[in-house]
Amino acid sequence: MSQRSADEGHGSPEPAATRLGSLRESIDNIDAALIHLLAERFKCTQQVGELKAAHGLPAADLAREAAQIERLRRLAADARLDPEFATKFLRFIIQEVIRHHEMAARKP
Repeated sequence: MSQRSADEGHGSPEPAATRLGSLRESIDNIDAALIHLLAERFKCTQQVGELKAAHGLPAADLAREAAQIERLRRLAADARLDPEFATKFLRFIIQEVIRHHEMAARKP
């Protein structure tokens, strides 16, 4: 299939390279937003860790984690994102948060 017919088959008059560049720019912008959102999330979880440490609470809260995972799976399904991917993503974040909470608990 020629490049022209491939472009036309997707309903876009733009050449593929132009469209690819535009999509990549959007991806870059979304990635930047994700990083900023994660930074904000970790600022909040840092405060949670400090509060837990100050009151002798455990770093992990299995009931909260399970509820969050279930909530995120529902959100993912509603957004047409693979719930398994969303679960893996949240578990990764939770592991990092717990690590930070454990470090906060060890501080003098």
